[in-house]
Amino acid sequence: MSASRRVSTAPSGGSRWLLDHTRAISATLDALKRRPFGTLLTALVIGITLALPAGLYAVLGGLDAASSGLKGSLRASLFLKDTLDEAAGRALQAKIAAKRGVAETKYISRDAALAEFKAHSGFGEALDILSDNPLPAVIVVTPDATLPKAQAQALLDELTRLPDIDSARLDREWLERLYAILAVIERLVLLIAGALALAVLVVVANTIRLDIAARREEILVLKLIGAPDAFIRRPFLYTGLWYGLSGALLACLMVIAAGWSLAGPAQTLSGLYGIGSNVAVLSVDTVFWVFGSGAALGWIAALWTVSRHLGAIEPD
Repeated sequence: MSASRRVSTAPSGGSRWLLDHTRAISATLDALKRRPFGTLLTALVIGITLALPAGLYAVLGGLDAASSGLKGSLRASLFLKDTLDEAAGRALQAKIAAKRGVAETKYISRDAALAEFKAHSGFGEALDILSDNPLPAVIVVTPDATLPKAQAQALLDELTRLPDIDSARLDREWLERLYAILAVIERLVLLIAGALALAVLVVVANTIRLDIAARREEILVLKLIGAPDAFIRRPFLYTGLWYGLSGALLACLMVIAAGWSLAGPAQTLSGLYGIGSNVAVLSVDTVFWVFGSGAALGWIAALWTVSRHLGAIEPD
């Protein structure tokens, strides 16, 4: 009767699994608390390693947001034919402004263009001797800043082919440079993130290897009494997980602190160029990416190290 009572009160499969993992979590956290300096040092190394790609990714996001302001400076100057009077020119401006993908248009009459040229060229007196105004009317077109590269180029090409346009000057070279710079930065972030992910794996793997060596006698005893490998491996896996998560937390704090320290100079710089600045912002997506990467790298490094070294520890 007592035996049957013991069987009936034994944990079920799911409860047993949850109990084992709860005990492993508690034991590994207690072990890390008992060596705070070593734990903090390892987490700090991981945090610095993760902070660099996270910071670059945050900067890339800021550059992408700021590029909207820079793309707003992209303009096409459409020079109208001399046969077009001001009323027809303004009608053409309204027609272009109604096109999809056009953010802003500005009509500059021939007289306004001449006055502006006199004010900025330094040849005002020389131009006064001319009997006719040699400058054409101009429609300055600013495409939508969110327009993709191919669509922006197609729009500007379409405008230059309008029958009332005599010639056009496009800032396409600046657009090409902007997209090329952002593409290089994106590729650089990916390469650095990949290299530093390997560094995190090495740091966690080496730390777990030292833990395995320090607990060699304990592992031998567990194997002697028949403990399964999954039971022996579990605490090391959670240790790697905690290292990765703590490093991710420190990485986010470092990026936020760096953003705050750079916020003032970045706002001053962005103000000079008339663009927005959000250097101090660490997006929610980036935070999830950092924590997810830290946890995954810590777990994978621990799993690889334990699988590699645990088999070498066997009772004589």
